[in-house]
Amino acid sequence: MNNNLLTLSRFGNADIERASYALKAMAHPLRLKILCVLGRSELSVQGIVDQVGSSQSNVSQHLAILRGNGIIQARKDANFVYYRVEDDRTLRLIGMMRDVFCRH
Repeated sequence: MNNNLLTLSRFGNADIERASYALKAMAHPLRLKILCVLGRSELSVQGIVDQVGSSQSNVSQHLAILRGNGIIQARKDANFVYYRVEDDRTLRLIGMMRDVFCRH
């Protein structure tokens, strides 16, 4: 029990708040699927749509939420927008969730 208190005391309020917003933004099945599809690659909106099997407008709404929370980054090239995961910590978290929740 004391060990947990020591671990929690290392987190500042800003860290807790940032983690809470990031987890809330990821806490939707389609957004998790988008993050898993992106992985370490960069994909266009259409590339994401093709892989997750949802409409472009729906995917775009979820991409905006992820981007607004700093989880993904967008890059515009001519008429295309490409997305990638912003932070390796997010990829590690997704990997841990896959190990815990996904059947192998």
